[in-house]
Amino acid sequence: MTTISTANTASEMVRSATTTALRVAARNLELYDTGNVAGADEVFAPDVIDHNPAADTASGLDGMRALIAAVRDGFTDTQHRILFQQELPGGWVVLHWRMTGMHTGDAFGFAASANPVDITGTDIVRIADGKITEIYHVEELLKLTQQISTGAQPA
Repeated sequence: MTTISTANTASEMVRSATTTALRVAARNLELYDTGNVAGADEVFAPDVIDHNPAADTASGLDGMRALIAAVRDGFTDTQHRILFQQELPGGWVVLHWRMTGMHTGDAFGFAASANPVDITGTDIVRIADGKITEIYHVEELLKLTQQISTGAQPA
């Protein structure tokens, strides 16, 4: 696995963010690292719109809770590092991130493999009144499934 810097973890960004929007966006990623499903109520608006929901996932806040729980239950030692962040007009924030961890539990239809994972993704979130009201997200799901099913690591 490629060595990555310890700078700019989601938790570090939550503590050092210069605006509420950047802090809330980073806090979203931190929830996956801590597995704090209840924290979704602090980060997401009750009527949050997920523009890219997973198949067979509840919509809105329940869907976000389910996704956090799925990552918590399927992976340990997850850590998100923010590779790029940009605050845009209208409450929008773009985060490009990298997640590493170990596949130690059932996740997304795959039994625990003990394989390391290393993927990137991008979140585009809209924040109003200190909560995420909309989210677009893209993750390297093919790479993730390859890593947890075969242990294949990126070159």
